[in-house]
Amino acid sequence: MTAARLSEPVRPQPKTPSSGPGERPVPAMTKRAGAAVERAVERHHRLWGAPELVSRAPGRVNLIGDHTDYNDGFVLPMAIRRDTAIAVSRNPGGVNGEVVSEGFGRAALGPRQARIDSGHWAAHIRGVSRLLGEQGVCPEPWRASIATDVPIGAGLSSSAALEVAMGQILLCLAGAEWSAAEIARLGQRVENEILGLPSGIMDQLVSASAVAGHALMIDCRSLQSEPFAVPAGSTVAIMDTNTRRPLVGSAYAERRESCERAAVALGVQALRDADLSDLERLPGAPATVRLRARHVITENRRTLDAARAMARGDAEALGALMSHSHVSLRDDFEVSSPALDQMVEIAHTIPGCLGARMTGGGFAGCAVALVCTDVAEEFCAVVEQQYRGPDGMEATVWVCEPASGGSVRAV
Repeated sequence: MTAARLSEPVRPQPKTPSSGPGERPVPAMTKRAGAAVERAVERHHRLWGAPELVSRAPGRVNLIGDHTDYNDGFVLPMAIRRDTAIAVSRNPGGVNGEVVSEGFGRAALGPRQARIDSGHWAAHIRGVSRLLGEQGVCPEPWRASIATDVPIGAGLSSSAALEVAMGQILLCLAGAEWSAAEIARLGQRVENEILGLPSGIMDQLVSASAVAGHALMIDCRSLQSEPFAVPAGSTVAIMDTNTRRPLVGSAYAERRESCERAAVALGVQALRDADLSDLERLPGAPATVRLRARHVITENRRTLDAARAMARGDAEALGALMSHSHVSLRDDFEVSSPALDQMVEIAHTIPGCLGARMTGGGFAGCAVALVCTDVAEEFCAVVEQQYRGPDGMEATVWVCEPASGGSVRAV
């Protein structure tokens, strides 16, 4: 595989419109691209005057390859046209950093802040600032306004979008140049070291380096990536159950621990290096460890097969692999939920659905479907009509185009 934007330094870009001629029209149920950027800039104007820079980083939806990234495996996500945006200006004589976030309020970043409360909304920002400071990246005092169109806790990587957007803009303020892969590693370290979530690098890497119009096949060991277009005549639909569950907790950590136990028992560096025949060498392992390992091994194979299907434009094969992935996540990895299962089952009953699965860490949030483009809007309406979650909760469903990765520009 070839690198995709991994070595490009982050530097301010000329101001450009958020969409342009030749792009396919965005359906009505999709939020307008650039809305978060506009709100962040407008709020900064109201509070402090004109910002100097604005950074944006997208959320993502993973087409296939969940819980494989922290096993050094393969993933196939795409960035979505919902961003987290940060407008910033320097603040000589101020505190180290001052932030106002849409819907969350204000937070200050002190230069000698000894402890970061992982439960506070600003923990991601403080974590990025601290880890950059430890590496000598210390911009002068600044103030920033944040807005986001990425649903929080939906499994669409709102936290990674925030980490990437913040990392990009602090690096620009400090005059430092980091690659997209380095920014992604920074965001992953915030999750692992500051928040205590043992997650992989998929979310941050696709948010930082996605290619417009393409999903990104990522080798999570080498961090090499290759873009693949969604097959012609098919469209990706995101189906939000509107159930929420934070990933920081025992369930996610237990899944990773089971995978690590299996790898140790098999004598491999990570489950990426195992195949199905190796499971015969786990006779004494708990049943759950064998199931977790089986999911990772088969999911890696499905992800590679999915990239091949996309390369030849085979939408039906891609959809079938996505559906098989859901069964594995539900039965072997046990990270689905009744709401997610209901959503996927509804999707499969609708003509034009080529495949559907839960997406992201699991337990709640979103599912993703591949549907025929000519019935995509009708598909979204039918899913919303038929789905009823806990306590009568309704779904939010929209189609999306693969977006570009994060960027910074002068305002």
